Amino acid sequence: MYLHSIGQSHMKDIQNQRDFRNIAINKVGIKGLRYPVTVLDRYKGEQQTIATINMYVDLPHECKGTHMSRFVEMLHLFRPVISLKTFSEILSQMKHHLNAASAHIEVSFPYFIEKVAPITKSPGLMDYNCRLIGSVDSSCKTDLVSEVIVPISSVCPCSKEISDEGAHNQRGMVNLKTRFKKFIWIEDMIKLVEESASCDVYSVLKRSDEKFITERGFSNPKFVEDIVRDIALALKADKNITWFSVEVENFESIHNHNAYAFITGGEKPSI
Repeated sequence: MYLHSIGQSHMKDIQNQRDFRNIAINKVGIKGLRYPVTVLDRYKGEQQTIATINMYVDLPHECKGTHMSRFVEMLHLFRPVISLKTFSEILSQMKHHLNAASAHIEVSFPYFIEKVAPITKSPGLMDYNCRLIGSVDSSCKTDLVSEVIVPISSVCPCSKEISDEGAHNQRGMVNLKTRFKKFIWIEDMIKLVEESASCDVYSVLKRSDEKFITERGFSNPKFVEDIVRDIALALKADKNITWFSVEVENFESIHNHNAYAFITGGEKPSI
């Protein structure tokens, strides 16, 4: 190890050389790193999953390059439990070890929740795509955003109104991002979305379950406009939420296009 270190010290560090083009870089770093992480689970304490991680810092105009290997080294040292605390710590260490004014990290991962069918109570695992996004600026102000992508089911109110029998229904996808004062559980964000749909989606359903959710959806028809507004209304009523954006996209079953709606609210920080 000592001989290896001596050899390293005599190697020319190209990245540390001066750059004369006088152009700063907003973000430089690594993308698409797959890494095992631990996330907080409301009911089981912790959950193991595989994340895809992006890490960046800014680069001053006089610097030729950043040290890419240091991003992975820091991640390995943390062996991270993904939480607000570790996010802030990793961002701080990125700034320090890479001599940067700002740092950014994005961690995307599948999150699994056991969900029982409404009538038979048959258990099944639902996976939800989640992402945590963090940034810290030159004044050490930290910004954190939590994101969940939730599959839903919707029944068209117009179709129900004009049809003598039935109504067309489809799966949809809701993308919800939030900023908040205190920690917010992934499970709570998912529940809020599912309760705003015509009906939620399950991984395991028997015939009696299918009958129940078909009839529940039919009795609760919603446009994408209804769903996005109901989610926004619930978020506006939550004093813990300081900012949000919510997108709803329905994969239409009888049209050759998708239906889409978007709302954002609250104060977005300047970072």
